[in-house]
Amino acid sequence: MAQKKWVYLFKEIEEAEKYVGGSWDKVRGLLGGKGANLAEMARINLPVPPGFTITTEACNAYSAENK
Repeated sequence: MAQKKWVYLFKEIEEAEKYVGGSWDKVRGLLGGKGANLAEMARINLPVPPGFTITTEACNAYSAENK
């Protein structure tokens, strides 16, 4: 498995896919529904403003540390 990354730019969807092993369901689990869909829209060249998604792994780690 690749090195853990907490934030993905919309244009880095391929990197997220590689991190989770290529499964779209796992990409959605990593980036969340909105993040994955925005990244996919950017990939197919729909007009999406540049942006980023904080992973669910980052959110879970933050929640675990800051009960």
